[in-house]
Amino acid sequence: MKNFLIDGPEDSPHTLVLAHGAGGAMDTPYMNSVARGVAAHGIRVVRFEFPYMAARRAGGKRGAPDRQPVLLQTWRDVVAELGNDVVIGGKSMGGRMATMVADELRVRGVVCLGYPFHPPGQPEKLRTAHLETMKTPALIVQGTRDPFGNAEGVAAYRISPTIHIEWLQGQHSLSGPQLSALIHLVVQFVTSIT
Repeated sequence: MKNFLIDGPEDSPHTLVLAHGAGGAMDTPYMNSVARGVAAHGIRVVRFEFPYMAARRAGGKRGAPDRQPVLLQTWRDVVAELGNDVVIGGKSMGGRMATMVADELRVRGVVCLGYPFHPPGQPEKLRTAHLETMKTPALIVQGTRDPFGNAEGVAAYRISPTIHIEWLQGQHSLSGPQLSALIHLVVQFVTSIT
């Protein structure tokens, strides 16, 4: 069994499973705020950590994120444990990995809190091929000035009609004044598809 952090009612008809981004654990102030904010609306929010982050917590070592196959398998393991009647997603890398296994796992939907469409300063290195044919309903909440994909650049990408992008003023962090709007969008999406 994974080491889960759970907020919200255990018997909620809606479950959102969130993964952290590349640099922050599942219990950073940002992840805590998002999880508790969404849970306050009656949604069960489950958080977990990828192996490299769990190892970092256990031993204090600063390791790089796991390779993509490990990240994807972690998502498979988490959904196998929780069942696929869930919405999956997360911050940046965690959300991106969720989009890559969503169709395979037949989950209800995907929520991405700042999608890394490309590395900062390298818009030619797109991470969008799988988004063109994705069948699972998805919500991407993105900052208008996000260096991983801003409003102007993303408008030109070919993206599946099952993916809805909401733009909030700001950068990749989507914190501060944007946080309440982000939580509202996530709650609206999760409750509309489950």
